[in-house]
Amino acid sequence: MENSNQTLPSQFFLLGLSTVPHLQVLGFLVFVLMYIITLSGNGLLLITVRISPKLHTPMYLFLSNLSFIDVCFSSTIVPVILINTLSTEKSISVGGCVFQMFFSLILGVGECILLAIMAYDRFVAICRPLHYSSIMNMRCCVMLSIVPWTVGFFNSCIQVPLTWRLPFCRTHHINHFFCEIPPILRLSCKDPLLNVVAMYVAAGTIVLCSFLLTLISYVYIISTILKIRSSQGRHAVFSTCASHITVVTLYYGTLLFNYLQPPSSHSVETDNTVSVLYTVVTPMLNPIIYSIRNKDVKSCLINNLKNKKNCLKTC
Repeated sequence: MENSNQTLPSQFFLLGLSTVPHLQVLGFLVFVLMYIITLSGNGLLLITVRISPKLHTPMYLFLSNLSFIDVCFSSTIVPVILINTLSTEKSISVGGCVFQMFFSLILGVGECILLAIMAYDRFVAICRPLHYSSIMNMRCCVMLSIVPWTVGFFNSCIQVPLTWRLPFCRTHHINHFFCEIPPILRLSCKDPLLNVVAMYVAAGTIVLCSFLLTLISYVYIISTILKIRSSQGRHAVFSTCASHITVVTLYYGTLLFNYLQPPSSHSVETDNTVSVLYTVVTPMLNPIIYSIRNKDVKSCLINNLKNKKNCLKTC
């Protein structure tokens, strides 16, 4: 019984990004600002797609799903960062840690797969335009929207129990800002070989397959665009996927770097920086990128704001 109590602590301590007081204050303000931008940007995008009939297409159905994932992803991590930045204890209960790990894995995997599905949607729209409505019908879109959540859920159901079967007797201080698998494995006093293998197999299968699907889709898309004779036509077609390419590069780049590099090359500072990019920065930038670089979203957003303004004047 004593051994069980030693290996199953009641709480962990998140060391965060910095222990320097003035940097903690600055970090708190920066994370508050980024969280507000994430919630307002993604919320505005969700509302715009919902109330604009012009945007009731498969592409924007997936974009709404992405915005919802970004809001949830950011909300599982940023509030804990803010609380621990102000707190002197910086503690998180085991239950809170399990909850955060479980849902951040679902949402992280979900976003990864959803970006690949969005690339496939662009491939069908550009390379098979005459068959687009029959291929991307409502039934297909609903099924494709469910896939990221299903894969993310089953991945979490495997990874999380495996992680929490380990005994933690080295230290209860997590050198990270949230409960992510790699820093948790470092606390184990037992060789986490099975966990490492499971993590790399899952990351390799999900991330690389999603990345390859995205890459193959864009190889076909680019080859189709190059066949268009007019430069204006090429630009018009390419502009429909420019936003997605930007988001994909940012997300897959940081994810591949963080999960597929050898364990010996991991450094705490680098891991923390990369994790901030795909858990906090990317959810904030996604709605900005899609709003600025997407003409349909911009026009619908401007029209909705104008209509609201005219309605207020009339009232």
